[in-house]
Amino acid sequence: METLSHTITTSASAKPRLPRNDNVHRRLLRFRHGFSSLNLVTLRSQRSSSGFFKVECSQKSSKNCIDFSDPDWKSKFQQDFERRFNIPHITDTFPDAHSFPSTFCLRMRTPVTEDFAEGYPSDEEWHGYINNNDRVLLKVIHYSSPTSAGAECIDPNCTWVEQWVHRAGPREKIYFKPEEVKAAIVTCGGLCPGLNDVIRQIVITLEIYGVKNIVGIPFGYRGFSDKGLAEMPLLRKVVQNIHLSGGSLLGVSRGGPSVSDIVTSMEERGINMLFVLGGNGTHAGANAIHDECRKRKLKVAVVGVPKTIDNDILLMDKTFGFDTAVEEAQRAINSAYIEAHSAYHGIGVVKLMGRSSGFIAMQSSLASGQVDICLIPEVPFNLHGPHGVLRHLKYLIETKGSAVVCVAEGAGQNLVEKTNATDASGNIVLGDIGVRIQQETKKYFKEIGIPADVKYIDPTYMIRACRANASDGILCTVLGQNAVHGAFAGYSGITVGICNTHYVYFPIPEVISHPREVDPNS
Repeated sequence: METLSHTITTSASAKPRLPRNDNVHRRLLRFRHGFSSLNLVTLRSQRSSSGFFKVECSQKSSKNCIDFSDPDWKSKFQQDFERRFNIPHITDTFPDAHSFPSTFCLRMRTPVTEDFAEGYPSDEEWHGYINNNDRVLLKVIHYSSPTSAGAECIDPNCTWVEQWVHRAGPREKIYFKPEEVKAAIVTCGGLCPGLNDVIRQIVITLEIYGVKNIVGIPFGYRGFSDKGLAEMPLLRKVVQNIHLSGGSLLGVSRGGPSVSDIVTSMEERGINMLFVLGGNGTHAGANAIHDECRKRKLKVAVVGVPKTIDNDILLMDKTFGFDTAVEEAQRAINSAYIEAHSAYHGIGVVKLMGRSSGFIAMQSSLASGQVDICLIPEVPFNLHGPHGVLRHLKYLIETKGSAVVCVAEGAGQNLVEKTNATDASGNIVLGDIGVRIQQETKKYFKEIGIPADVKYIDPTYMIRACRANASDGILCTVLGQNAVHGAFAGYSGITVGICNTHYVYFPIPEVISHPREVDPNS
């Protein structure tokens, strides 16, 4: 991003850093250091006279502090990491729970070559199952110095510490009999390309296991309490072609009943597998449902599939809908470019999604090759002043004759009026930075006596409603499959994601941003 926004730092003397209490800073801190999400610590690194770094932590969270002078700190860190990333299992609550041979196998499929004319090999000879002890390496780069570009170091010496997470996939033993399963799927939050793809694949995989009772809960968590919303029976023939259109077959909404009411509704309906598609708030809710089920001694598997078009779920390479959003954003950027390039002193402003992260704006800008300034939440900037956006726009108009600005919706919130309002999910309602840039640009060029034709494009809802592209379609398919595999394997309170190109299971608290700050009913 330096090539796109190097001219818009705050000032010559100011350092482009985030406030210590900024949500993005806290998320990056936790992502880089691997500290527990439930006990997020503000760290202060100080170099002592002996050359050591000493880490000081708040007293209430002292159990997560690392004393790098302790020769055993590395092994203690690994033990703590393994404890936090150990995924919950049905046997934690039901030690005597019985397992059964998996019903997900190749024997039910028709041979396609003469080599298997007599049928596929038995399960014992088919090495298609994942061992419960399989792990995937979370970080793959061994940085030699904290000053290396993009370095994510745990200690000042960038010591290599292996961090392993659970590999996703079908297990040889399952903990639910398919004929006794009633599976439910719920989609929460806002729309995102790929929702129908995930729903479709969950249903298809459940049927492969032999499940006959599959339902969809309409309009998010609200569907558990609203008596006017009946659950939707789901079969392969119902979902066969839903991936060809955008939106969600089940509908979406924010907010909903209490966790207790949701679990009571699940008990009354006989639901013992719940697949939750949503973002941070939705996953916080899924984790709370999982905890309530354990508290009530219910044999229920709750599995999340992370849905955020912003691609800002912690620890994961990518979330579904992101690739489609970047691709669709090209249309808006190209339109802004044509408008700006065709006008006398034209300036095109495009606002894209990205509340706390600028992945869509950044990658869309890089892919288009038509953006002059890209503004993202992670990089503070000023509109006015010698290093401000407006001064650079003036330079671009004088040298190029036109300019295109791409801004993430969460960027520059210090420059807009705060609303102090929240939506049904507990998210702060953002000020419209796109409109502010448009207005300030018009005002600035009028004041300096230079004519400027400013066009503003916000394609947010057009992008959200798109069907998934091929890349996201594949991702959604495998995520849906592995969500079902995880549930049948007896795991609960987990979410499935992709890490270093491999599909893995994470305990939900380790991937949601702020478990204590997110409304579990959103």
